[in-house]
Amino acid sequence: MKFDVLTLFPEMFEPIKQSIIGRAIKENLLEINLINIRDFSKDKHKKVDDTVYGGGAGMLIRPDVVYDCFKSVKSEKSKVIYLSPQGKKLCQSEVERLAKQEHLILLCGHYEGIDQRVIDKIVDEEISIGDYVLTGGEIPAMVLIDSVSRYIEGVLTDDSVLEESFSENGLLEYPQYTRPEKFEGIRVPEVLQSGHHENISKWRRKEAIKTTYIKRPELLEKVNLTDEEKEYIKELKDKGI
Repeated sequence: MKFDVLTLFPEMFEPIKQSIIGRAIKENLLEINLINIRDFSKDKHKKVDDTVYGGGAGMLIRPDVVYDCFKSVKSEKSKVIYLSPQGKKLCQSEVERLAKQEHLILLCGHYEGIDQRVIDKIVDEEISIGDYVLTGGEIPAMVLIDSVSRYIEGVLTDDSVLEESFSENGLLEYPQYTRPEKFEGIRVPEVLQSGHHENISKWRRKEAIKTTYIKRPELLEKVNLTDEEKEYIKELKDKGI
């Protein structure tokens, strides 16, 4: 997977090149290129923005500068995403869909945004990470890169991806434990120390259902539950949990 990020602030992306993503880059599973939009300004002061036609607060990024920046990295397999609060909200199914692409160009706005003409000309889709406004598209771009990268083959083990929250079973993840066996008077559940894989699997499924019921009950509407699991949810409701 190749990410080309068009941004005025490439230095903001250094933290994302650490940990799992950093290792994936070293193993050539991912490629993240940071392209400074300002480098394509023809202004001697490298100015990239101008006042808004019709009046209004703030400055708008010029379309010609963005277009020249885009042309420097576009390919036949490119998909251009503009990080915008007006876009489709990023969710797990969208993450998995985007992970099947070969080349994503991420366009990060700043100031009051980008001239609409270049958005209409080059952008394939707009994506939002939530119903709020940030100072620019850099942080949303990092969120998208991190979430999508986890679904690139080889970046994580298959089991890690399948058992995460919002994975294909539709449930939030079950609670997990490590050493010490006893912490502040609380012990690790005995079933996890039993070595009985079938019982452990059943326990984890049940705990995932409970966690989802408590924290995000609306997700259960899309989960394929057995009659026994439906009865378990009813018991939780009856207990006032």
